[in-house]
Amino acid sequence: MELLEKIKANAKKHNMRIVLPEGYEERTLMAADIALGEGLARIILLGDPEEIKSHAKQLGLNNIEKAELINPLSHPKKQHYINLMVELRKGKGMTEEEASRLIEDPLYLGVLMIKNGDADGEVSGADHATGDVLRPAFHYVKTAPDISVVSGAFIMILRDKEFGEEGILIFADSAVHPDPTEKQLAEIAIASAGTARALCGFEPKVALLSFSTKGSAKHEMVDKVIKAAEIAKQMAPDLMIEGELQADAALVEAIGQKKAPGSKIAGKANVLIFPDLNCGNIAYKLVQRLAHAEAIGPVLQGMAAPINDLSRGCSVNDIVSMIAITSNQAAGRK
Repeated sequence: MELLEKIKANAKKHNMRIVLPEGYEERTLMAADIALGEGLARIILLGDPEEIKSHAKQLGLNNIEKAELINPLSHPKKQHYINLMVELRKGKGMTEEEASRLIEDPLYLGVLMIKNGDADGEVSGADHATGDVLRPAFHYVKTAPDISVVSGAFIMILRDKEFGEEGILIFADSAVHPDPTEKQLAEIAIASAGTARALCGFEPKVALLSFSTKGSAKHEMVDKVIKAAEIAKQMAPDLMIEGELQADAALVEAIGQKKAPGSKIAGKANVLIFPDLNCGNIAYKLVQRLAHAEAIGPVLQGMAAPINDLSRGCSVNDIVSMIAITSNQAAGRK
C-alpha cells in the first residue's frame, strides 16, 4: 500500500473533526465532498450555510449535506467564543468589541473551535496567505509544550527505494523558519521525528545536516548544528539523532560508515534536518524536480494542535490529502 493510501486508511479509523474555514472556496468544497465520501474525517465548513448548499448543488456535490455547516456571523456559540478570546488575550488588551469583530473571521473562528475542543484540526490557505492562516493559530492555539518554533516538513517519496525508509524521507524545515537558533533547530528535529512516526509510521533516524561530518570542517555554522544535536539529545534522550552529518554521509551507508564509523544514523537517515530555510527549501525543490520525487506538504509541525496551511495554487487532491494528514496528526495527539 502506498504511503498516502496508508494515511487515508488511518484517517478513516479515527474519524477526526477537521474544520475548513474557507467553506465558500470551490476547491475546498470539492475536497470536502471527496473527504466525506471516503470517510476521511468529520468535516466542519465555515460560511453561510445556504450559500454553501447552493454552491455545492451547482457543482454537483452530493456529500456536503454530511458536513457540519457553521455561519461565522451567527451561531449558538458565538458569545462563548468571544468570551474565550477576551480571556485568552486580556493580557494583550483584547476587548469584547474587538473579539466580536474577529470571531466573524472564519480563520479566527476555526482556531477558537479547536481551542474550545469543538474541532480536532484545521486545513486552510487555499484562498489566504500563510501569515493570515498562522496569526490566529499563534495567538490562540500556540505551540506545543517545550516547542517554541513552528516549522514545515515535506514528506518526500522517491522513486529510488534505496534511500531513507524505502524511498520515504522527511525534509525539515523547508517552509517556515528562515534561520533557526540552535535550540529551535533541536526543536524542529524533535517535531520532525514526531511527524515521521505519526504520518509515515516508521521509527525516525534523524540527521542534522551540515557541510561537515564529525569535525571535517570548522566554522560557526557547523558549531550551530553540533550544538543543536546536543540539545535535541538532552530534550529527547530516546530519539535516534546525530549531527553534524553531510548529506551523503547521512544517506549512503558506505559513505556514512567511512566518514562516521560506528554511527547508527549515518547512511540510514530517514529524517533530514536542514540548518536553515535556504537549504531546506532549495533541497526539497531540487529533489522534487530532478529526482521526480513526490513532495507532500508542507506539513506544519510544532503547533499545540494540527493546523495546516495550503498553497494558494493547491489542487483539490492536495486539499484531500491534507485533510487526511491533519486527521492523522490529530489522532496521534489523542
